[in-house]
Amino acid sequence: MENARIAAKLDRIADLIDLEDGSPFRVRSYRRAAQTVREHARRLADLAAAGENLSKLPNIGASIAGKIEELIDTGQCDELERLEREVPPALTEVMDVPRLGPRKAMRLHEALGVASLDDLAAAAEAHEIRDVEGFGEKTEAAILRGIGTVRSGARDRFLLHDAAQQVRLLERHLEHIDALAGWHVAGSYRRRQATVGDLDVLLEARDRDRVVDAVTGWDEVAEVVARGREKVSVALRDGLAVDFRFFEARSFGAALLYFTGSKAHNVALRKRCQAHGWKLSEYGLFKGDRLLAGRDEAAVYHRLGLDWIPPELREDRGEIEAAGDGALPRLIRHDALRGDLHCHTEASDGIASIEAMAERARERGYEYLAITDHSQRVSVANGLDERRLRRHARRIRELDQQFDDLWLLAGVEVDILEDGDLDLTAKCLEGLDWVVASVHYHQDLDEAAMTARLVKAIESGLVHCLGHPLGRLIGRREPISFDTDRVLDACAANDVRLEIDAQPARLDLPDSFCQQAKARGVGFVIDSDAHKPDGLDLIDLGIDVARRGWLEARDVLNTRSRAALARALGR
Repeated sequence: MENARIAAKLDRIADLIDLEDGSPFRVRSYRRAAQTVREHARRLADLAAAGENLSKLPNIGASIAGKIEELIDTGQCDELERLEREVPPALTEVMDVPRLGPRKAMRLHEALGVASLDDLAAAAEAHEIRDVEGFGEKTEAAILRGIGTVRSGARDRFLLHDAAQQVRLLERHLEHIDALAGWHVAGSYRRRQATVGDLDVLLEARDRDRVVDAVTGWDEVAEVVARGREKVSVALRDGLAVDFRFFEARSFGAALLYFTGSKAHNVALRKRCQAHGWKLSEYGLFKGDRLLAGRDEAAVYHRLGLDWIPPELREDRGEIEAAGDGALPRLIRHDALRGDLHCHTEASDGIASIEAMAERARERGYEYLAITDHSQRVSVANGLDERRLRRHARRIRELDQQFDDLWLLAGVEVDILEDGDLDLTAKCLEGLDWVVASVHYHQDLDEAAMTARLVKAIESGLVHCLGHPLGRLIGRREPISFDTDRVLDACAANDVRLEIDAQPARLDLPDSFCQQAKARGVGFVIDSDAHKPDGLDLIDLGIDVARRGWLEARDVLNTRSRAALARALGR
């Protein structure tokens, strides 16, 4: 039972309690526990096996700890099964539609008899939803789009962060197979896409039969779908499909290139081969029957007159032309960041003190950390009004004096209101070191209104960074709509950076926007948006996005030293 699956079960309990109009306190307790589990650096199953008391973890009391242990031991939870029996089974599918959720799903159930995804689609297409109190035409249209998202299967993909947990488990298993000479995960996982449909694992074996027995006998395998000496397909207990493919050393590099993809990148490479009369497959680069290259990827690219292309760039977005011209970007490295400019503490919706967040930043070797708790508009997150924020900023600066090796910036994540005003006065914001401005409410404005809203905030002269700019939650909430050119031009003109938020369900700004923004002269920051100390470690996911977006260290503000950042901020 992986952390992601435990967290999903806890979130489902919260949904069902909310659906039956239960205690807001209980709903919030399960939500916060799910967040703790999802972001925890270690597997809770390992902690439980070691005899550690799970109720000692933040936001996990004795009752929820018992349910987690029940899930780990049995894969089931009596409380969840009880709640599921009390609602129409298909209604749980309805509440998964983006822009709905438990309360709105129940309101449509009561008003229109909606009890399934088909019922919901029929009501939306008949324009019945818009007449239900609290909905309207925009919400109805968003629900229709959300139904498309659910039916497309996009929600069945795994977040990169969750797939990574399975890969770490796989690594622990494979490292003990002495008949295995080498292995590598390819596919969308290696390209570091935001979501992963399945895993392609390439194996080089000394004894294939023994390796087949070892991978099919792995205790994480729920079903062996296919078994052979060339390929083994399995389904893991958490639902992730894995294809194990065997290759000899002479072909391993070509196989890694082929199965890493993307499909568009491979097609473009094959066209390049055809110009030479060559053939490229998973077994190598061939001229007739003669193998030209195959043992390693770099040799294949080299024979094609190309520099080796980092996996993150292999999407046929100009990387092959750049590799041929020696013009590939020097992608930002995972050790390039000198600090984090977006995190939360117990002053708003975080679960740790300023001191605890600072200590974790120091352990990571950071030179600076911005404390950016929510402003007052986000009442559900205990957002700060001006009086509380001023007191909070004083406390941050008092603690900053205790550190010689870490600069604590007094900041805020201020809400951009519907009309583009900021949630706090100019006088309050001008007294801070760092201001992240974000949209959390009224995300369904039309493109013109949202564009005007964002541009007004950007042009205020008070904002350093636009936080999670698209406001998306992967598979759960669609991006907001705005005129990209106008917003990017406003950011460039006002020296406002775009944030790449590394929260696993956000990864926002998406990589597809990064190249476009960079070309228009916009700068970036990569932040963890951490709500607890080990949440700072999520920042590697943001670096993955930046690399997929062709960003270099010089494009990202928080690759600068403490002194250089202070100069940039006029501090």
